[in-house]
Amino acid sequence: MSRASAWRPAARLLRSLIGDSEHGVEHGRRLLGLSVILAACASGASVALMGVSGWLLSRAAELPPVLYLEAAAVGVRFFGISRGVFRYAERLIGHDLALRMQGGLRMRVYDHISRTTLLGRRRGDLLVRVTADVEAILDLVVRVVVPACAASLVIIGTTVLIGRFSIGSAAVLLVSAILAGVVMPWLTQRLSRAADESMIPLRGLLADRTRELAHAAPELVALGVEDRALDGVLEVDARLRAAERRAALVRGLATGGQVLAAGVAVIGALLIGGQAVADGRMGGRILAVLVLTPLALHEVFSSFNAAAQTFTRAAAALHRVDDVLQEEPIGSGDSTKADLPLTDSPNPLPHSSHHHPALPDTAAPHTALPDSPTAATAPEGLIMPSLRAHDLAIGWPGGPWVLEGLNLDIAPGERVAVVGPSGIGKTTLAATVMGLIPPVLGTVETTGPVRYLAQDAHVFATTIAENVRIGCRDATDAEIAEALRRAGLGLPADRVVGEDGATLSGGEAQRLAMARVLVTHDRSADSSDGQTSSSLAPRATPPLLILDEPTEHLDSETATQLMDDLWATTAATADSPGAAMMVITHDRTVMDRCDRVLRLG
Repeated sequence: MSRASAWRPAARLLRSLIGDSEHGVEHGRRLLGLSVILAACASGASVALMGVSGWLLSRAAELPPVLYLEAAAVGVRFFGISRGVFRYAERLIGHDLALRMQGGLRMRVYDHISRTTLLGRRRGDLLVRVTADVEAILDLVVRVVVPACAASLVIIGTTVLIGRFSIGSAAVLLVSAILAGVVMPWLTQRLSRAADESMIPLRGLLADRTRELAHAAPELVALGVEDRALDGVLEVDARLRAAERRAALVRGLATGGQVLAAGVAVIGALLIGGQAVADGRMGGRILAVLVLTPLALHEVFSSFNAAAQTFTRAAAALHRVDDVLQEEPIGSGDSTKADLPLTDSPNPLPHSSHHHPALPDTAAPHTALPDSPTAATAPEGLIMPSLRAHDLAIGWPGGPWVLEGLNLDIAPGERVAVVGPSGIGKTTLAATVMGLIPPVLGTVETTGPVRYLAQDAHVFATTIAENVRIGCRDATDAEIAEALRRAGLGLPADRVVGEDGATLSGGEAQRLAMARVLVTHDRSADSSDGQTSSSLAPRATPPLLILDEPTEHLDSETATQLMDDLWATTAATADSPGAAMMVITHDRTVMDRCDRVLRLG
């Protein structure tokens, strides 16, 4: 990756975030300019403090009347105090701008990935991109852009002022400043560029392997391959530490070069200024100013070598973030009910036959398709769940077809088992039905809300109630309690569970996932007047349920109890035909309980 191509995405993101684009910072350019000016004032005050202090000490050594020193003493106080004030204001405004830019970029990334499926992603690497890589915009602003622009102003101003006393000293100072502030950081970046750029993907790879190790630890131990998995993590860690050592070595050598450049400036000022004093062309008091000023000026460049490496890492990180933003969305992502038309009428409006809900309680209701097998039997005011797939070909975008020529109809209350060898495409079919990936060919038509019970549903380290609300964020405490009752999980809703359900048994974790699928929210209670006529209140819509290996990892007794409860709570009643079900399974007992079996492959 060339230097220009690496910097281009970072520059594009920087311009958009300080502009008027979506999630950009209001008045961002003004705040950035103000931060640069304040930083220049803080650094300029440090340089001026050293110069005025040198003149004051030299003049005081001549024992003049104290009134002759008052102006310089006031100057020392002013520059000493203003340096801290300017630096505080610069950090306050600069970090506020950078943090708002970071928040805006993170929201932009969230918005983008919410419109696409995350199935098949390297989750650890994606997490690093959304967190650590997004934070690179803060480093770019605070540690690179603002200091570099401010130092340029200080170099110009200091060189001009020194030039009024000695052109030769000013020339030496300018050359040393360019060496320390430009050449050394450039060499640092060039020599450590490969190491700095490799750190970013290595951190993503380390996060991936660490996540896999943490999640699969029991299985790895059971198979006796835990040492090989640990070696994989340690191997990436060793590569990362080696890259950091190379970067630190280059940075240390460059810092030594900066010290030498500062020494050249001081010695040059002594030689040139001393000769001018000896020739009577310059007062002796100015010699202290010429000698001490380079020390303060070069202190401004002390962090530039690290900033050059930060620039490389930030550009690489933001390039990874830009890759996420530039990816074409796949499927419908996490549609929310705020994105979909709502109705409080018993006769809901029809929606697209390719509706792609991804969350359990986010699908807007559908009317039965005119020629669907459920249209004639749908009770008035009730949406009938169904699935129809015609001449369907499925596969991951950019990959080969997995299945083709698939036809599947599931009527309300019907339970269809989908079976086949591992890898045949059962989960791919479920993802296609949910709209997480588009069909390659053919059509998928669904009616009613689509809900998915995963075999490995994640359990978060929070309360049971909050875990259930993942299925319906607006659910009330009473609705959560009802969902837990229907799922057969007799645990307190306020109980805190461990990460990945560590404090739950396998059956309890699966029932918690089932409660997410079963939880619903009465939207009529959210009306503006808080009251809804019973004649207009929509009846509960039975869902189209997709169950992916619901009895996996469960013992026979627990699995039977789970399926008994699930069958009972979704069965047909006098007012409802029951949920339509597509059950992906290898369990012969579950197959026997379904109305029919669809064999793939």
